[in-house]
Amino acid sequence: MQLETIINRLIKFINTRTQALSISVTSGGIDNMEKYRYIIGQITALEAVKQELSSLLEDKEQNEKGTVINLNTKQ
Repeated sequence: MQLETIINRLIKFINTRTQALSISVTSGGIDNMEKYRYIIGQITALEAVKQELSSLLEDKEQNEKGTVINLNTKQ
């Protein structure tokens, strides 16, 4: 399996999990402040991981674009 496929699957999972957590916060399914803080912490951590994965994916894409030709080679 290619690295890009793995990263995209992880990002999809993170999006799904973040959405589920956000719904639990907004639907009133939290009965105390401790659970609220815990869920907000999870959302924050997942968003940070997603950002790092997206950065890795962007770096890989930027490195694969174009062709570099060394003009300083002696023949």
